[in-house]
Amino acid sequence: MRSLRVISSYSLALVVLSISTCMALADFRVCNRTESRVGVALGYKDSEHWTTEGWWNIPPGTCETLVRGTLIARYYYLYAQDYDQGGEWSGKAYLCTRDKEFTIQGIADCLARGYNRTGFFEVDTRSHKDWTVQLTEQNQTPPGLRAPNIPPGPAQKKQ
Repeated sequence: MRSLRVISSYSLALVVLSISTCMALADFRVCNRTESRVGVALGYKDSEHWTTEGWWNIPPGTCETLVRGTLIARYYYLYAQDYDQGGEWSGKAYLCTRDKEFTIQGIADCLARGYNRTGFFEVDTRSHKDWTVQLTEQNQTPPGLRAPNIPPGPAQKKQ
């Protein structure tokens, strides 16, 4: 009887693990594949409103989930900066940010509202439920140079 309880407990643990693993697959993640600490800001539009949020501080060689659960938008916008070596990942989509932790509603009149106007790059998730962006030194703009449009790092669809 004891072995039956152990098997039942083990089976229940596998079911819970499987459910939590399946639920975790619907996320938007950013992986820092550099040797530096990276700060990341995220922008997105739900059905009607723009929101920008930041900062996620991602240590070298790790990933951070920025959006948990099913993605609410096809397009997300990222801006990231290399805290240790300088440089950034940026683009031509201008959204509002702040130097400290923030959640900002709207993208108009950033400077007039007391925010920074920052160039984000677009990530097309192609309406997938799960998406991961890889930040690498190769797709980073070096310090002191601002490229008009930096493409996102190799995004990987997780299945």
